[in-house]
Amino acid sequence: MAINDTLLVTPAAMAGIDKAAIDSGLDGFALMQAAGAHVAAVLLSRFPEVLRAVVLCGPGNNGGDGHVAAAALMRSGVDVVRYGQEPRSGGDAARAFDACPGSMQPLDAWQPQTGDVIIDALFGAGLDRPVGADVAAVIERAGAACTPVIAVDLPSGLSGRTGVPTGACFLAQDTVTFAALKPGHLLMPGREFCGRMHLGDIGIPARLIRSEDPIWRNHPGLYREALPTASFSQHKYSRGHLGVFSGPLISGGAARLSAMAGLKSGAGLATLATPPSAVLLQATHLTAIMQRAIKDEADLTDWLNDKRISGFVIGPGFGDLGKARGFTRLLAETGRPVVLDADGLTAFAEDQNELRILFKGESRLVVTPHEGEFRRLFPDLTDDMTLSKIDRARLAASELNAVVVYKGADTVIAAPDGRCAVNADAPLWLATAGSGDVLGGLIGGLLAQGMPPFEAACAGVAMHGEAGNRAGANMTAEDLVLEIGRPA
Repeated sequence: MAINDTLLVTPAAMAGIDKAAIDSGLDGFALMQAAGAHVAAVLLSRFPEVLRAVVLCGPGNNGGDGHVAAAALMRSGVDVVRYGQEPRSGGDAARAFDACPGSMQPLDAWQPQTGDVIIDALFGAGLDRPVGADVAAVIERAGAACTPVIAVDLPSGLSGRTGVPTGACFLAQDTVTFAALKPGHLLMPGREFCGRMHLGDIGIPARLIRSEDPIWRNHPGLYREALPTASFSQHKYSRGHLGVFSGPLISGGAARLSAMAGLKSGAGLATLATPPSAVLLQATHLTAIMQRAIKDEADLTDWLNDKRISGFVIGPGFGDLGKARGFTRLLAETGRPVVLDADGLTAFAEDQNELRILFKGESRLVVTPHEGEFRRLFPDLTDDMTLSKIDRARLAASELNAVVVYKGADTVIAAPDGRCAVNADAPLWLATAGSGDVLGGLIGGLLAQGMPPFEAACAGVAMHGEAGNRAGANMTAEDLVLEIGRPA
């Protein structure tokens, strides 16, 4: 028996897991009893001062979990009232309803009282449409009264597939789910609507907790084996050489942050490719980072003859979009990995198809757009409200033949072959100037050391979040760089 806290399963895939569990001989009612017991335990642990448990039950198995939780709470001495719709006869939910003492009242009969705690067992993960007017009215009353809510599987009104409310939606303090997380638990704003997550083992075997189309929570198992390894035989050139392109005199700081992050990732060398007019100013800020004056494409072509430069970052603070396009074309011809960020992305906003052509073949491009940059590159994907952030990232990765790091509080990392991970461990204070430049350099440094693009992106995003947690609130991007690679 198990849970899987790294696999994200869609509601449809979870329905398949439930069916497989029943088909394998497991007792569906026993699974429901275990689920309801988890819900009751969370309420008693999180709200020991509860005066009345208000259990809202839908007609399906999610409601059955609610009936089991209600009966368990009654046995614990809690005052319990149930509201909602009686289940259809003959199923496990009806059996749970019959086993719970007391009657059920209609939803519109609930009025908030001091000491109420709601158990939302109305719909769960299966709902992907707006809730009805009766449920919306209850949600409004609960919000106005600040009544705490414990959601069973997902807050009613939240899409488990996209993480986006379909209309009125409970704002839960806690959400209890089973066997595996759903995308809506991690994707924003769903993560905020779910509150504190509780993942419970209800007896489904580990071999059944799987998906034909896996989406992962970003975790070390995705990249650990691909991380660069150290040995005494190494020297600085064998550890990778990262080239980072600097912008003009006024905007070189972003490239410095990227280059330093590349060094902190473990790369042996980092060089700033700097416009001649900015070389002296950059030199006043640099110590371990080297410089190369690059005025134009002729200078760049000459520099690229040095095969020891093993990866590139272009875009942070670069400024000149036409020049960025020309430089990127030359980088693509080298066959070496490239991180395209910021102005590098904006340079191709009018013709992202050119990127796909430039970087055809084996995947070696990583793009790191935030929401605004993603919209400029893929307005049609952004405007399609039926797509989740995962869907958008995957489609963009396929379209560009690139690994897409779709940044945000719920950063999604997607590869052209469909592999996908969602990172949900980064602190909110990473939303600060220069943070994205640090991430680009981190990924670039790992690529320069020979990591495959998807693994480098997953590792870079994780290292970025870990450094942010160590740096603490009110950090700056300079603080963030210093924390890369430092033991916790």
